[in-house]
Order: sequence, then C-alpha cells, then structure tokens
Amino acid sequence: MGDPKKFRKKYETPAHPWNKTAIEEQRKVRKEYGLKNRREILRVSSFLRKYKKLAKKLVGRQTEQGEKEKQQIMGKLFRLGLLKPGAILDDILGLQLNDVMDRRLQSIVYRKGFARTMSQARQFITHRHVLVGDNEITTPTYLVSLEEEAQIRFKENSTLASEEHPERARVQKVQPQEAKKEAEEGKKETKEEKSTKGEKKEIKEAAEKNVEAAKEEA
Repeated sequence: MGDPKKFRKKYETPAHPWNKTAIEEQRKVRKEYGLKNRREILRVSSFLRKYKKLAKKLVGRQTEQGEKEKQQIMGKLFRLGLLKPGAILDDILGLQLNDVMDRRLQSIVYRKGFARTMSQARQFITHRHVLVGDNEITTPTYLVSLEEEAQIRFKENSTLASEEHPERARVQKVQPQEAKKEAEEGKKETKEEKSTKGEKKEIKEAAEKNVEAAKEEA
C-alpha cells in the first residue's frame, strides 16, 4: 500500500521566478555557501518569511497567549544564535538570509576549520564523518544551536578524526621570532635600496659635471 503520508514542500516559490536581479543574487549565495541547488535558498527564505510573519502578528497582540507565543519564538531564535541577548521582537524583522546561512552545519564545519572549502565541508557531512553531540548528522542544511556548536566533531572511527589527515584544513601560524626576523630583513632591504639609490644619484651628478666641464673646455 505504501506510505500514506503526504509529503509537502518545505519552501515557497517566488511569484516571479525569472527575476534577473534575484537570480544573480542567488548565484552569488550558492557560490559563497557551497549550495547544491536553488531549493536550499528557498527553504531559508521561507524560514525567514515564516518568523517575520509571526513577529508582525504578535507585535500588536497584548494577550497572555500572545506573550507565551512571543517567548517561544524568541527562545528558539536565541538558541539558534539568530538573535543576541537583549533583542526584542522587532529585531526578527531585521534578520537577513546570510544570518540563517551562517548557522547551517555546513557553514559552521567550514568556519571551525574542519574543512578547506564549503564544498568540502558538505562532502564530509554527507559522507557521515561529522557528529553533533552524539548524533550523526548527514544534512548540511541542519541549523545548529549555540549549545550544539561546541559539540561538533568528527566520528572517532573516521580517518578525518586525525589532524594529520591530508584533507584536514591546516592554518600555518607565523611564530613571533620569525615575524620579527622577516620585519628586520624587510628594513635591511629598504636601507640597501636607499643606499643604492644614493650611489646612483652621485654617479649621475658626477657625469653631468664632467659633461659641463668638457663643454667649457671646448
């Protein structure tokens, strides 16, 4: 008989899908965040639209139920890191697409230095290398809470768990002594360049004097 559950779209399509400006902006977002397709942007846009609509609805509702719903919405967005402490309901209207994109698991894996690129972060997640707490998450679009962000790691039996793995991102840090040495070498080169320029200037002036003397003798 099959599954009787009816699956519904998790996003809404725009009224004018062939808007050139919107298409260009979406192309930039896809490239920046390593997205697979346009549907991921539409899901985030629908998420924002949903909570902004609820915020507008609750602004003028001064009832006990309204306050309860307000606290629930604000609490969820606080946990997801989309709102800062001390924010008010009106701040929900100021949320942008990038704010939600930055809270996706794919973005956080890349930002924490577990991957070299956004595309590589997506690959690690879909190939079941990443854990959030004790849960294996294979969805790059998963929204990570502030509590879960500190619990992101590679699986213990994954080869990527070793920092020596060639695919792991490595940040080369310049030691203070090496930085000081490079600065001194730069200053030394600058002094040598100045002395060379001075010598060239003296030679040029001497040559000009010799030419003038030769003209006077002639």
